[in-house]
Amino acid sequence: MLFKRPTHDHLYAALVAKDASFDGFSYVCVTSTRIFCRFSCTARKPKQENCRFEDTIAACLEGGFRPCKRCRPLLSYGAPEPVAKHLLEQLEADPLRRWGERDIIGLGHDPSTVRRIFKRRFGMSFLEIARLRRASIGADSLLTGERVIDAQLEAGYESGSGFRAAITQLFGTAPAKLKDASLLKADWLETPIGPMLAVVDDHALHLLEFADRPALPNELHRLKAKNSAGIALGSNTVTEQIASELDGYFKDATTPFKTRLANHGTEFEREVWHALRLTPAGETHSYSQVAAALDRTSAVRAVARANGANQIAIVIPCHRVIGADGSLTGYGGGLWRKQWLLKHERKQSKIDHGFE
Repeated sequence: MLFKRPTHDHLYAALVAKDASFDGFSYVCVTSTRIFCRFSCTARKPKQENCRFEDTIAACLEGGFRPCKRCRPLLSYGAPEPVAKHLLEQLEADPLRRWGERDIIGLGHDPSTVRRIFKRRFGMSFLEIARLRRASIGADSLLTGERVIDAQLEAGYESGSGFRAAITQLFGTAPAKLKDASLLKADWLETPIGPMLAVVDDHALHLLEFADRPALPNELHRLKAKNSAGIALGSNTVTEQIASELDGYFKDATTPFKTRLANHGTEFEREVWHALRLTPAGETHSYSQVAAALDRTSAVRAVARANGANQIAIVIPCHRVIGADGSLTGYGGGLWRKQWLLKHERKQSKIDHGFE
């Protein structure tokens, strides 16, 4: 075993707490109703004696349990939604389009279904993303020195007040003031285990997180405050580089990351993150082992906090830190992803060393 399975009591406590980090890592089968659910299901929680925990959907189905209609456990986190993929491709082909529900219907999609899919995957609706995309184009124009009215028209806004409101809401400042501002660029990157949000400037990667991480909105808020900059939807050469390197990683976990990282965090946090990057793919360390490697054996809790403060998932491999007893411990992207990443890396490292 790569790690120790949590006890029944531990799993039940996570179920009662609706701990979404266990979604996809384990499922609860309710013997009294013959239904199986995700841990984050909003349905009333069953008694502990009526719970049976399985690692896979297949095991639940083979046990004769039906999927819950409320939390829909058959929905795959890893597979990109065809509807979302189609609409995002249409948006990129025509980012200045003023999207509405009629446009969505015209493409053969149900607006309510589209809203649910995008809210689930990205935390915002497709129409909200489209509006942000248009506002971002306007912001880019302002940063190049264009007049506000020209930027407004280029972004497809007929109303000057609507454009000013959109820019102010998105970036926290009025359009006229954006000429002297710097903006970070944010873009969605699809991966085999779900979409990730990459935030960059023209020189470095500032954030790389899974789109459904609960703490993501707060992380973006802190990032804007720390950099005194707004965040616009868009991409640049740094985005292209990290996207290419992520693609290489998911094909071969031993592929190195060379994208330059922004120098965030305290001095101690940066030391911890550097130590994490020295951990080879296929290996894991405990918090105490990381602390010992830094010659700070009494700083185990501080190492754990620094590990949790990491905002650049996978590249700074905080998923390679496990409990001293071999348990997975927490992971902001969800324990099922941590399990997936460790298995992916262990498999690739064995192949790299000539083992099957």
